[in-house]
Amino acid sequence: MKNILAVLLLLGSVCYSQPAQPKPEPYTIIRTSAMVDTAAGEVRQGFAIIIRGNKIERVQPEVGRVEPFPKDAAVIDLRRFTVLPGLIDTHTHIFLQGEDPAEGGYDKYLLKDSIGYRVARATESARLGLEQGFTTIRDLETEGAGYGDVGVKRAIDEGHIPGPRMFVVTRAISTTGGYDLHGFTPEWDWPHGVQIIDGPVEARKAAREQMEHGADWIKVYMTHRSWVDNDGNLVSQPTLTLEEIRAITDEAHNSWHRKVACHAYNGVGLQRALDGGCDSIEHGLELTDANIAQMVRQGTWYVPTLTPYYYWWAEENTPAGRRDRKRVEVHGPSFSKAYKAGVKIAFGTDAGSFHWTDPIAQEFPRMVEFGMKPMEAIQSAATRAAELLGMEGKLGVIAPGAFADIIAVDGDPTKDVGVLKNVRFVMKDGKVVKQ
Repeated sequence: MKNILAVLLLLGSVCYSQPAQPKPEPYTIIRTSAMVDTAAGEVRQGFAIIIRGNKIERVQPEVGRVEPFPKDAAVIDLRRFTVLPGLIDTHTHIFLQGEDPAEGGYDKYLLKDSIGYRVARATESARLGLEQGFTTIRDLETEGAGYGDVGVKRAIDEGHIPGPRMFVVTRAISTTGGYDLHGFTPEWDWPHGVQIIDGPVEARKAAREQMEHGADWIKVYMTHRSWVDNDGNLVSQPTLTLEEIRAITDEAHNSWHRKVACHAYNGVGLQRALDGGCDSIEHGLELTDANIAQMVRQGTWYVPTLTPYYYWWAEENTPAGRRDRKRVEVHGPSFSKAYKAGVKIAFGTDAGSFHWTDPIAQEFPRMVEFGMKPMEAIQSAATRAAELLGMEGKLGVIAPGAFADIIAVDGDPTKDVGVLKNVRFVMKDGKVVKQ
């Protein structure tokens, strides 16, 4: 009996010491007739994409292929379409649902909508963005919803809700008088859409708090209100001082190894953003030749967001109406100059300032209108955007080792970028989310 017990104990210890082997990751094969190679800047014909789990294992020709397809692989035939890597929007707001004045504009988000309601709407925005083919976004602040973006990002990553891969900035930073809400009775303290700081000590502390609580990037408002002066020039109110922005970029770059995105329209605030070490200029409505030369020299990114400035103009002969029209008047030429000078440009739309049901890809034709070639516009939402995010080779390409983020459209987007407004197939992380 003692011998039998010893054998049983030995067998039990052996079984216990050998954990179950993980189940092999499944293979998926996507067959293509036309595939946009964003790294090479060309359309390649007749290739198969072999995916294992959530990564691309290899890309090989359909005809005369050197390796057989894996057995038991799921096959997706996209030979009727043009295949591209999942798109990247580097400037979105899932906690905004359009700033239509007829629906209450910006103020209603902070004054009327509960955080729970806004989170629910944000999850819908994330899904809508993904279904439009944007498998990755950089979401540039929650507009008064605190650290809600960190929670939505986690829910997506854990598979609880559908949505794009997210890079988040949480609350964003500005100064007293430098962000909404405005115009209400001074007897009460009203909420703000950002974290308010004054002075370099508070600036550094705010950056630390946001990064501690999950911010992948820091966003700073370097300008706020804008108007047209008596000479017809666009003027923008500067916010942070040079000392304040330098405290933030120093903390982000040197202590946390993270980057800083700076909302800046033009003028003094934009110049402080460049001198203070911002990694990306968001919007950049009016760039001077000196601004552009400095951006090229420093390697500063430009995320122009052309689209939202065509929405909801005020009446023509009003101060707001003149401002709205002036913004568009100077923005396109600034984009063209920056592009021709070689400024690094990444795709961004400010989605959320317009409705998430509107086509995010409407930005592509705008970029082409102001000088970009269609392939370059696509690359701005692929390889260039991936570079901005520090994800080269992992996002924005169909290549070995990249995440299996793949979309398909009718027609050839390198000839007509407008076809990107109607994405027919979406895969993220090797899983089909739209077909």
